[in-house]
Amino acid sequence: MSESVTKIINLKPGMENINTAVRVLEALGTRTIDTKAGTRTLGEYIVGDDTGRVKLVVWGSKAGSLASGDVVEIRNAWVTVFKGEVQLNAGKNSSIEKLSDDAVPPADAIPDESPKAEGGAMPPRRPRSGGRFGGRGRGRGYR
Repeated sequence: MSESVTKIINLKPGMENINTAVRVLEALGTRTIDTKAGTRTLGEYIVGDDTGRVKLVVWGSKAGSLASGDVVEIRNAWVTVFKGEVQLNAGKNSSIEKLSDDAVPPADAIPDESPKAEGGAMPPRRPRSGGRFGGRGRGRGYR
């Protein structure tokens, strides 16, 4: 792990290019969802380090690549909020490499603390086109 490592408890929504070392505490399974970009496969895991735990969502071909007990380094991950919970995400541009078991504390030594989604956790909304009330053709009356 040559680059700086971010601890789980320090994750904040909107962070990108995150490198961290974690233990997989629980594999929650894989599923497919429909998004604006089409059908996507994701794997969900609870992971932790010596500061806390967080849900990890692994997108695409790596979705089912982890198992409970694995110790891994995740590089180029990003942080989002879903249903009020902070999530760590890994996708096609992320790498996941197995580490030695002693690189992260054992599961029973990982605290229950989780990063908090503070205040402005929602991503900024894009303004709608069409002026103050949005839409085309509104407010013009009949001609």
